[in-house]
Amino acid sequence: MTDFADALMRLWPNGDEKIKGLRAGMIAAAPDVFARHQINTALLLAHVMAQISHECGAGLVVVENLSYTAQRMMEVWPKRFPNVAAAVPYQKNPRALANKVYSGRMGNREGSDDGWNFRGRGGTQTTGRDGYAQLAQVTGLDLVNKPELVNDPKYFMECAVADFIVCGCMQPAKADDLKGVTLALNGGYVGLEQRAQWLRTWRAASVAVPKARVIVSSAPVHPPPDLPDHQAPKTPSVQPPKRSALAAFLSAIRSIFTGRKS
Repeated sequence: MTDFADALMRLWPNGDEKIKGLRAGMIAAAPDVFARHQINTALLLAHVMAQISHECGAGLVVVENLSYTAQRMMEVWPKRFPNVAAAVPYQKNPRALANKVYSGRMGNREGSDDGWNFRGRGGTQTTGRDGYAQLAQVTGLDLVNKPELVNDPKYFMECAVADFIVCGCMQPAKADDLKGVTLALNGGYVGLEQRAQWLRTWRAASVAVPKARVIVSSAPVHPPPDLPDHQAPKTPSVQPPKRSALAAFLSAIRSIFTGRKS
């Protein structure tokens, strides 16, 4: 079996290009994160890492790219941009485009900056105010006020795996159902062939699930507390041995004869 750290460094060769120290953060967090979310078999690890690898481009696409041409916008959102004239105002304007296409959806408030603030980020491209809020409940991180935390190397793995679980990917992953995992995470089958390739790659790597650290408590041993007088064990007093009757008689005879000699 291959060590997780070795596999990640090899399969994500440019993984630190966008976020400095990303791979080291993922490697450090992986044992506890996998244990906490019960990613406890090589199969589950392969499915998780295949989806993360695809969604974030092996660390190269950690923030959604919304810098589109008018033509591309018409292809991706044909109902919102039925013609070039409708798309041109948002061309190469990612903030305006995010607020246009994500407004009033996924918990984003209309007429706000939510579309931009809660654009896709992280290992699973978490998107929308509701998506960040739900992930915040699971991780305990303040992702609504600080959505950029999903890309912090310390929390990248936790957020990605937690999102995998929240989206309902676990059961299809256990059944080795790639289409089911992809549908749960993506809401469709976008990039299915690329996800399949990543799954083949991670499975071929035969990666062992890293073990969580076990912390053994070394509490000091304290002497027992002093007991109150009424509870303290009492030391038996040593009494002089009592003389037997025969010993007393012989002693008396001995004193009589001693007195006569004097």
